[in-house]
Amino acid sequence: MSREKSREKNNRLIANNKKAYHDYFIEDTYEAGIALHGTEVKSLRMGKCSIKESFIRIDGYDVTIYGMHISPYEKGNIFNRDPLRPRRLLLHKKEINKLRSALTQQGYTIVPLRVYFKNALVKVQIGVAKGKKLYDKRESIAKKDQRREAEREFKVRNLR
Repeated sequence: MSREKSREKNNRLIANNKKAYHDYFIEDTYEAGIALHGTEVKSLRMGKCSIKESFIRIDGYDVTIYGMHISPYEKGNIFNRDPLRPRRLLLHKKEINKLRSALTQQGYTIVPLRVYFKNALVKVQIGVAKGKKLYDKRESIAKKDQRREAEREFKVRNLR
């Protein structure tokens, strides 16, 4: 197996937060582990996760993700946990200090960007983000439309 295929197999995407890219300018990203219980991991392997409405807070040296929904595992019975319970993120102390200093600036927040498997571990990519204004959102939508139109023209031109 080639190195790229094994890397793709080891990094399997579980959930992506497209809304974060629409609502925020992502300044910096970090990779964090997440503290889970057994049936939550099994549910994640089935792809039952949503981070659309989730957010991250820092209390002391604890980084916690709130609003991350992991559906209960079907065969988990009494071992299932609350789907919306707060989950602890695992980061180094230096990274937590950088995140805390970024939060002190006006208009910055920390949002989860994606949840994925890296080898056998569940990771969360979090980003330091600054909120977009309405005109910024319109501008990004216009750029996306222009790029899509250019790709369409390029495709038509190459088919002839």
